[in-house]
Amino acid sequence: MTITITVEKDGYYEVNGNRQEPTVNLYIIPAASKLHRMLKDTKDLIVCPGVYDGLSARIAMDLGFKGLYMTGAGTTASRLGMADLGLAQLHDMKTNAEMIANLDPFGPPTDCRYGYWLWSSKAHKSQLGPLVVSKSVQEYIQAGVAGFHIEDQIQNKRCGHLAGKKVVSLEEYITRIRAAKMTKDRLHSDIVLIARTDALQQHGYEECIRRLKAARDIGADVGLLEGFTSKEQARQAVQDLAPWPLLLNMVEHGATPLITTKEAEDMGFRIMIFSFASITPAYIGIRSALTRLMTEGVVGIPEGLGPRKIFEVCGLMDAMKIDTEAGGDGFAEGV
Repeated sequence: MTITITVEKDGYYEVNGNRQEPTVNLYIIPAASKLHRMLKDTKDLIVCPGVYDGLSARIAMDLGFKGLYMTGAGTTASRLGMADLGLAQLHDMKTNAEMIANLDPFGPPTDCRYGYWLWSSKAHKSQLGPLVVSKSVQEYIQAGVAGFHIEDQIQNKRCGHLAGKKVVSLEEYITRIRAAKMTKDRLHSDIVLIARTDALQQHGYEECIRRLKAARDIGADVGLLEGFTSKEQARQAVQDLAPWPLLLNMVEHGATPLITTKEAEDMGFRIMIFSFASITPAYIGIRSALTRLMTEGVVGIPEGLGPRKIFEVCGLMDAMKIDTEAGGDGFAEGV
């Protein structure tokens, strides 16, 4: 049988003489699936700046980053005004993650294949029994994030780049990973399960590798050894766990020596996050501006950074377009 399709100038087409109106089916690929594709279909290092609120996320998106990382330290500092000592609850983390993940369902226009994704820095606090793990994973899936950490720290956890960390037993850690894997499978989700270990301080490198291999063997998608003490150690971890993808958390002036994105890519890391990429510059900028206000009586905002510029970064033009195209007159006189 021969099928003849003729496309006309007005966009309509004919199939064996029958005129058809073109249809377009729009399907938004979930963030988790985008991340899976990036890990599977490319060999590129995925560089993710740490973001902690809507504005920092909007700025990263505006610059064209393919991935965003919601830092737990930044979320705790911005939402609670507290240090990263395990004080943020599931509600704090999930609410923030959901807001950021849904700022733009399509992601930045610089990469139409994948768009952007966000992953939350941790699934609730670290005293995670199977039921709490399962609840946390389900909440993150519903929030639209692409992935999350499961850690092995004890209840009184702290930032991965502080001293004095303690971890649970390997058996308890694996119970957490297994509960997370079972939940994502039950919900048929592509959400990326990152197995993180903070055991380096307490038990040494070999125990970290043992824990990550165990997590990998029961289905974790990515590994994270937190707090490398040397570049050689970071490079060795990639080799010891290859071809399993590893994530590098680069905290400048933290426990790990400075590793550039080029060095990380050469080592073989697949994802690199910069947890303090937004929160530390924000601290510097805010403190400087407020100090000037106190001493000079003005903030000293640079020319061109008035309210409209900030609002444009935060979606002003999209909002105007929606209102105008729907027949509204909210912006008839401009802004």
